[in-house]
Amino acid sequence: MISPNLLRKQFYSWFKSRHFGRNSIDTRYALLEACIIGVFSAIAALIIKEGVGWLGSWRLQAAQNYGAGWVLPLAGLGFGWLAGWIIERFSPSAAGGGIPQVKAALARYPIELSGKVALAKLVGTVLILGGGFTLGRRAPTVHIGAALAAQLSSWLPTSPEHRRQMIAAGAAAGLAAGFTTPIAGVLFVVEELMRDVSGLTLETAIAASFVGAVVSLFLQTTNLNLSHSLAQELSIQFSVTEIPWYIFLGILAGALGALFNRGILWAKIIHHRLNLSMAWRVGLTGLISGGIIALMPTFFRDNAALKDFVMLGEISWQNILLAFVAHFFLTMMAYSSDAPGGLFAPALIMGSALGHLVGALGSVILNHETSVTYALAGMGAFFTGVVRVPVTAIVIVFELTGNFNVVLPLMVSCAVSYIVAESIFKRSLYEHLLEAKGISLTDENPNRDFLLTLNASQVMQTQVESLPSDLTLAEVLALMSRSHHRGFPVVEGGKLVGVFTQTDLSNAAQRSGQTLLREIMTAKPITVNPDAPLSDVLYLLNRYKLSRLPVIRGTKLVGIITRTDIIREEATQLGGGLSVKPSPSYIAYQTRAPSTGEGRILLPLSNPQTAPALFQIAAAIAQDKNYEIDCLQVLSVPKHRLPSEISIPIQDNRKLLQRIERLARHRHLSVHTQIKFAHNIADTILETIRERQIDVLVMGWKGTTSSKEAIFGSVVDILIDKAPCNVILVKLGKSSTAYPKGLHQKATWLIPMAGGPNIQRSLEFLPQLLSLYTNKDSPELLLSKVYLGKNKSQDYTDLNQAAKLLQTQLSRPIRSIPLCSQSVVDAVVSLAESQHCDVILLGASREGLLQNVIHGNIPTMIASQVKSTVILVRGALS
Repeated sequence: MISPNLLRKQFYSWFKSRHFGRNSIDTRYALLEACIIGVFSAIAALIIKEGVGWLGSWRLQAAQNYGAGWVLPLAGLGFGWLAGWIIERFSPSAAGGGIPQVKAALARYPIELSGKVALAKLVGTVLILGGGFTLGRRAPTVHIGAALAAQLSSWLPTSPEHRRQMIAAGAAAGLAAGFTTPIAGVLFVVEELMRDVSGLTLETAIAASFVGAVVSLFLQTTNLNLSHSLAQELSIQFSVTEIPWYIFLGILAGALGALFNRGILWAKIIHHRLNLSMAWRVGLTGLISGGIIALMPTFFRDNAALKDFVMLGEISWQNILLAFVAHFFLTMMAYSSDAPGGLFAPALIMGSALGHLVGALGSVILNHETSVTYALAGMGAFFTGVVRVPVTAIVIVFELTGNFNVVLPLMVSCAVSYIVAESIFKRSLYEHLLEAKGISLTDENPNRDFLLTLNASQVMQTQVESLPSDLTLAEVLALMSRSHHRGFPVVEGGKLVGVFTQTDLSNAAQRSGQTLLREIMTAKPITVNPDAPLSDVLYLLNRYKLSRLPVIRGTKLVGIITRTDIIREEATQLGGGLSVKPSPSYIAYQTRAPSTGEGRILLPLSNPQTAPALFQIAAAIAQDKNYEIDCLQVLSVPKHRLPSEISIPIQDNRKLLQRIERLARHRHLSVHTQIKFAHNIADTILETIRERQIDVLVMGWKGTTSSKEAIFGSVVDILIDKAPCNVILVKLGKSSTAYPKGLHQKATWLIPMAGGPNIQRSLEFLPQLLSLYTNKDSPELLLSKVYLGKNKSQDYTDLNQAAKLLQTQLSRPIRSIPLCSQSVVDAVVSLAESQHCDVILLGASREGLLQNVIHGNIPTMIASQVKSTVILVRGALS
């Protein structure tokens, strides 16, 4: 029998496990968490609704039995004092409506949102609304939803940025559950709380709102929605001649909404000067409010019934006016006391009363019975004047009625109300309340969000010391003793399969020196994608106490990021430096194919005549290595103009890229295309290499240079020197059958070697380049080496050994040809012409290519003197 304590520990350790670490920054994980939040928000809405209904019924029954003059003031005093004491004693952050706290938390201010806040808010709201305060429960439900989301994200592994999205989703779910208006819940987050329309914000808010509204509807937690019978009684009509009246309604609603907001701020100043504890402040407010309500007509004692009376005009216009005035001041007094209640429902009720009054006046003059339509338009207009969210207001009222006829008058009234309210008193009440507490949402700290603006690819180290998985423990120890690193990614077939750290080494202390690394490494490590924000990286490092994280694209290791890298970046940001250069280009056109490859090839294109041939070469490599191809066209713009502000016709450029896309579909390849405007072509290509984590750069090369300072050409020189990936330069031959044309004919390739690793660089891509030929016996490969001087008795052992090695690797015959000459260029050119070579394949290092020695630039001189295709390969920088 397993004890409960053991089960609890196992459950907690499962939550803390690395399985969640590998998924905690995944969008699907965030969506699942948002759905759970939606369920909890709906349950909280049900509890509040039932609690307020039960307590309110008891209050009304007691008032009827024992006299409203005694019961209502004492109920307001008692329940208000108790609610204030609970909040002040257990969770001061639960005071007020809750919207300002959620806004501040989403702006990354240290505002407490937790399960304790949600519980205190729930109990306080039930006591306040059950005690007869003229406040609403929807804003507290928003606050509770956000607090529950924050608590859930602390239990489940959730990155800081996803936690922020979850809080927003919880707020959306709270509003959706309160009104059963899922669209309005999403819009409120976008329009008021975050003003963010990023994909994850919308996706999680939609998921949470939908689940919250559905569960709420299932549990029947709403009572503000117009009932089916009431909806049938509403006669919603609209005519063009009434537009001036709806404009008048918007003006009144905007002006009164601004006055209402100012009144709340003024009342809060009075409360502050009285310097009462929250318990007595709220309690005395309840006492005064209950006394006034006791003097009002009996219909005013039940807020839920009051809405229907006002909407249908079942009470006289004098009583509707009285209800508006009383609600106006009582709500102002209650909200300013920090009682846990909101303004949504009171604003809708006051708006309904105001709309009905304007409609009644209009019906007398126009002889139209459309006061119900005015009441609905007034709801949205006054809500807009107070909260300053016109789109949300329109959608709330529309979702409550489900009648399209109300949309146009709503739009007119809400738009006018917003303009008038902003003209009289700028910004929403919530922003003013936050400013009174010293929180300004308009202050932008450029250093505060660098963890969000930078991603892993911009800070990671791309030159990574990795270990093959088939190394023995003894070999690993030898390597670690020579390295200053204390942790290494483990790769197998180019794919990341694990990591090996000091902890793994300690655990393997008793193992044999012949133990393979794959047996003792940490398999399935926590990793991040190149586009992961630094906030997610730092979260994973802290939560799982790691010192480094591998950065992968698919399963391929592209870099590693450590705490030191982030600290160095933070120091740069705080010092006012800029470690990452601003984008030197502007994307004018872009297409994206599915990302299914294990790597990427960048293919810059400029000449429509050579583009298909270059694509054919890149496609051969991509098909063999399962790579994707990024086709890039860079259009140069004058330096005195910003790339984003210039207009250049790109129709022909788009046609070229679309032609390449058709060729790619024929070969079943994923091709992405971009057209960029830029000042500097080389910088733009390097920028793309960094952004897209390019493995191979394939580009055309004229074979000559017009500048004495440039070796290959200004752009190519920079790319050879700085591009971290493999670089393949192609100078296409001049004949009609030059490679990659005439692939069905017999061909000859010349591979000059100069010793060292250069031959291996050129041979790395040779199998893919040869795969284009339809005849398996073609081409014939010639391996040559130039021996300076005329000594016929040279030792050609190195050339013969290289030929045998190459023959073994390619499983085809190789003919070795030694050359004795005073000039490497003359010898290679002469051999190429005598053997009618179709391709000359050269391999070189960055240092060798950029050294313009006494013999001249050998690759350029060879390329300029032969008619055949010349392919130059420079390996990736290490």
